[in-house]
Amino acid sequence: MAIERVGFIGLGIMGGPMAANLLRAGFALTVWNRTPAKAEPLAELGAAVAGSPAEVASRSGVTFTCVTASRDVEEVVLGPGGVIEGAAPGSIVVDCSTVAPATARLLHARLAERGIGFLDAPVSGGDVGAKAGTLAIMAGGDPAVFERALPALQAMGKTIVHVGPAGAGQVVKLCNQVAGGLNLLAMAEAISLCRRSGVDPAKMLEVVSAGAAGSWMLQHLGPRAVAGDFAPGFMVDLMQKDLGLVLDAAHETHTPLPGTALVRQLFEMLQARDRGRDGTQAIVEALRLLAGEA
Repeated sequence: MAIERVGFIGLGIMGGPMAANLLRAGFALTVWNRTPAKAEPLAELGAAVAGSPAEVASRSGVTFTCVTASRDVEEVVLGPGGVIEGAAPGSIVVDCSTVAPATARLLHARLAERGIGFLDAPVSGGDVGAKAGTLAIMAGGDPAVFERALPALQAMGKTIVHVGPAGAGQVVKLCNQVAGGLNLLAMAEAISLCRRSGVDPAKMLEVVSAGAAGSWMLQHLGPRAVAGDFAPGFMVDLMQKDLGLVLDAAHETHTPLPGTALVRQLFEMLQARDRGRDGTQAIVEALRLLAGEA
């Protein structure tokens, strides 16, 4: 049966544009956010605003969540007034947050007891991809549940892959953060060397981004870093949360990740200077500190 009514909980930098794309795709949308003002732009576009996560779920065949951390998603899904209290048997919950794989497995088990499907489907692509509807979405859970939720996922993403059972989506997202963090460091080091060698880093980015060393970070965040634009598409504080999950998983699996540990320490330098709400492109400032330039 086609799903026509969807819900969205968590309307931040990523969740707000993702929810708007669901509306544009023709889904009847109900939203909730801890800070009610963030729901107002979606209400103006035609979304219904609910008074609780449970109310969102009661109106939706698929309920999406996109919140900050494991404790937050557990609260909105399993807590008082949470999704589990309103979701009907046969409905689906899709968590697009980045949380611990163990949290995803817990949610899957608890919702399954009520006959509710669950996918952990974290996303990648930043605020640019969220607005454009071109996110990469890595989904873990039952394949049949994934197929039912796919039309809604396609309203928000371009590359959507079912990667395994519950928790697998979060594992793949942590791998994404490993690669993303190291690409950020590569970007920062390239910019640092270019500047200190007296060459225009904007020109360097133009040509290097088009070659074999090109990356999303170089193309999208490099120019902002060079211009001194540190407004967040994805905040340092949130990347640090994710990298903490990565290193926890590395510890559990005895996986050495020396590069990731270094990236986390560089972001720690920024947090120590109250720059945790800057965008992750601010890693270039950590390199400036190491070079004695700030």
